[in-house]
Amino acid sequence: MLRVAGGHDDVPPEIWPALRAGVPASVPGCVHTDLLAAALIADPYLDQNEHELKWIGRCDWKYSTTFGTPEREADRVDLVCGGLDTFATVEVNGTLVGTTRNMHRSYRIPVQDVLAGDANELVVTFASAVLRSRELRDTVGDLPRPVEILPEPYQFARKMACNFGWDWGPELVTAGIWKLIQVHAWSVARFDKVRPIISVAGTTGMVRVEVELERAGAPHDVELTASVGGSQQTITIPGAETTGEIELEVDHADLWWPHGMGAQARYELTLTLETETGLLDTWARQIGFRTIELDTAADDGGSAFTLIVNDRPIFGRGANWIPDDCFPTRVSSDRYRRRLEQARDANVNLLRVWGGGLYETDDFYEACDELGILVWQDFPFACAAYPEELLADEVEAEARENIVRLMPHPSLALWNGNNENIWGWHDWGWQEQLEDRPWGLGLYVDLLPALLAEIDPTRPYWPGSPYSGSMDVAPNADEHGCTHLWDVWNERDYTAYRDHVPRFVAEFGYQAPPTWTTLTRAVHDNPLTPDSAGILSHQKADDGHAKLTRGLATHFRAPVTTEDWHFATQLNQARAITLGVEHFRSHRGQCMGAIVWQLNDCWPAISWSAIDSAGRQKPMWYALRRAYADRMLTIQPDQDGLAAVAVNDGDASWHGTLRVERRSFAGDLLADWKSQLSVRRDSTSTFRLPPNLTTPGEPARELLVADVGGMRTTWFFCPDKDLDYPAPSYDIDFRRDGDDALMRVCARTLLRDVAIFVDRLDAHASVDDMLVTLLPGEERTIRIHNGARLPAERLRQTPVFRCANDLNSGT
Repeated sequence: MLRVAGGHDDVPPEIWPALRAGVPASVPGCVHTDLLAAALIADPYLDQNEHELKWIGRCDWKYSTTFGTPEREADRVDLVCGGLDTFATVEVNGTLVGTTRNMHRSYRIPVQDVLAGDANELVVTFASAVLRSRELRDTVGDLPRPVEILPEPYQFARKMACNFGWDWGPELVTAGIWKLIQVHAWSVARFDKVRPIISVAGTTGMVRVEVELERAGAPHDVELTASVGGSQQTITIPGAETTGEIELEVDHADLWWPHGMGAQARYELTLTLETETGLLDTWARQIGFRTIELDTAADDGGSAFTLIVNDRPIFGRGANWIPDDCFPTRVSSDRYRRRLEQARDANVNLLRVWGGGLYETDDFYEACDELGILVWQDFPFACAAYPEELLADEVEAEARENIVRLMPHPSLALWNGNNENIWGWHDWGWQEQLEDRPWGLGLYVDLLPALLAEIDPTRPYWPGSPYSGSMDVAPNADEHGCTHLWDVWNERDYTAYRDHVPRFVAEFGYQAPPTWTTLTRAVHDNPLTPDSAGILSHQKADDGHAKLTRGLATHFRAPVTTEDWHFATQLNQARAITLGVEHFRSHRGQCMGAIVWQLNDCWPAISWSAIDSAGRQKPMWYALRRAYADRMLTIQPDQDGLAAVAVNDGDASWHGTLRVERRSFAGDLLADWKSQLSVRRDSTSTFRLPPNLTTPGEPARELLVADVGGMRTTWFFCPDKDLDYPAPSYDIDFRRDGDDALMRVCARTLLRDVAIFVDRLDAHASVDDMLVTLLPGEERTIRIHNGARLPAERLRQTPVFRCANDLNSGT
């Protein structure tokens, strides 16, 4: 049962009696989800409801239930709290048994001395994280953070920072029992920590298993058995000891690889703990044999930042991951799997779990293991100076727990100390505000790397993102470390990505609204316009709409309708990300990674995401899939001309004939050129194009088309707004294929960036391709998943059928 335990004056009077009496509570869950289930609050994701619900985060809340005493005799009975969000007191039968102040860790509390038969009362009371954070701030003084968008002192709580709002998320400050809470009775000994330290020597996979036990009752010798891949060992741990170690070897072990580079081989590692009287405890995880290194060596270009997997340097084709819902318990294992499959299908091989969110659930990392997606894991610190003196003990406890929890996962590739805090110290005016106060650096350069060296020395660590590798060098220096490129979105046109050749860009992005269905299910403004109140409520970026407008103005004519604005901004986002990714990849070797901001959304926002909060893929997703393909062909500026660049991240060499043509929009061949292409694995080849190709007669009516064996890319000589596009003309053939439909588009004119927005007709329908460019006489068949019953005539019409051409005519 959930009750309000102390409140704010803004609690709506009509629901106060219900909150005092109590409403059913779900565990795992949080206050918001329970109040939603009880129909006491409106959905905070809809319209402007978020702003009316801030009172929830300013109240204290009490969860209560009853439970029985375990039937079997036991030396210990523990209350095991998987996750309490955040400032909690725990009482059993009226006795205080524990207090917590950290969302990111678990708690095990002995309760055998306070149990009372079959009717034990458990009460967990949560203090307001908003008010408690303010109190902690007042004890030591405020510290820098982006106050203009995040006024609450979130950095004083070890809690998911983006609960307090972000430039893509609402302020919904949660409280609750967000992971399982259980009663565990046990005797003699149990596994406290299991640390599998995994390595590879030649063809042999090796596991050193370090075990820490917790004991209770009289001391007993125990037998520890470990097995993996047909190898098994047993040791005896004497009754006075609490640690043990076993080494195992697997001959001819199959390696775990990121997808596209090999199989994701995994082996089950199992442990048992026994005495002569029987089994005490078990532990089992799927592990993978692979090596991981981070090369940061100095070179002629500065210093590298390259991930090396199984001795093979990889280009990180990445995306940033944020919590997939403001209320994390709503993210099921199936939802994690779907989202991560979408990442893999977009050719993403690296996800960065961003530092304003969470250490994700086991479901997330297990899916990454299975799908072959590397994980860059931030420790949860973001965009603020942190009070080391208040948090050091809690940070150490949470880090120890999560390092141990995540170390079996082969997908976990890199630990990172924080998000943008070192940047803040260098460039956001913090030094003057802080004077000589600690601000978190000791956590990032001393505590966290020391813990990893002690617990899991097999994985690389980097103190922050962005970070150059030295506090004496600007954190966003292109020549060193990892950078964040936000000058483009905030200040410049996206063509300015070409001004940077970073060693590794860990954040860059461009905004667009969610899909039309997601947007209109969340916002019910009438009329719905780009600047209507509900739309603006879902735009959290500082001056975000003005930046969208500025970005459009460089490339497109001003949108005439809301539908045009929606399509134009989505298309501009896709173009920006394509340009950035293709530029960075064309410099493979100097640049070895690009992590786009961001893969996913936590609510229906106008944001930088490729996939909206309903799981629908924006045009950017299709663009990202194409730009992140193992083999990529692109045309890039080269000195005073143009070059074709072929990038090969595949497993084999790439051979073929490169053909480049200059054509008129009417399809006439004006010039052509060809060359034999041969690109080794993990390399690029650049072909400087001759002037007869790169010098158009009529720039507004011509384009370049480059092709290798059916892989094609284009180059237009002017921004869309200056192009003399023909009015789009096409034929469409539609036929059913089971539950799907096949839609054949035959171009009578040039059609640039064809997009079929089938969600406007059926929320469950989707397409297998988007942003297809067709020359006159060409055709493309697009599969519409769950599209068999769609009205064929509607598919031919705007705003379902769109292409860049019609933005110039205002249709």
